Amino acid sequence: MTPRFDSWDDVIAFACALPDVEMLPFYGTPCPKLNGKALASPGREPGSFAVMCTPGEKEMLLETDPDTFWQTPHYEGWHALLVRFRSDDPGRVANVLRRAWWDRAKKAQRQAFGERP
Repeated sequence: MTPRFDSWDDVIAFACALPDVEMLPFYGTPCPKLNGKALASPGREPGSFAVMCTPGEKEMLLETDPDTFWQTPHYEGWHALLVRFRSDDPGRVANVLRRAWWDRAKKAQRQAFGERP
């Protein structure tokens, strides 16, 4: 079953189901983290959340799906981008969150999880 990302609560539920994720403060707000590093945050824009990603992935997502992935000047130059809730492709959003997890995982966690999504 493909998850839905209609709210921040949906993002938290999905992220916290990934191995070893815990809710810890990130800029004063509880956010899902792996090994003390944030995967996502509620963001600063209504109707969206922020997800961590690599610069190359960010560029590709912004170019290929601007209806879902976007940024404001606040996020330019930062390894994160905004994701609109209720995306038409929640499976892609789920994989972006899984990659955020994988990029913050330790070697043993990656080996247990498998290849990068």
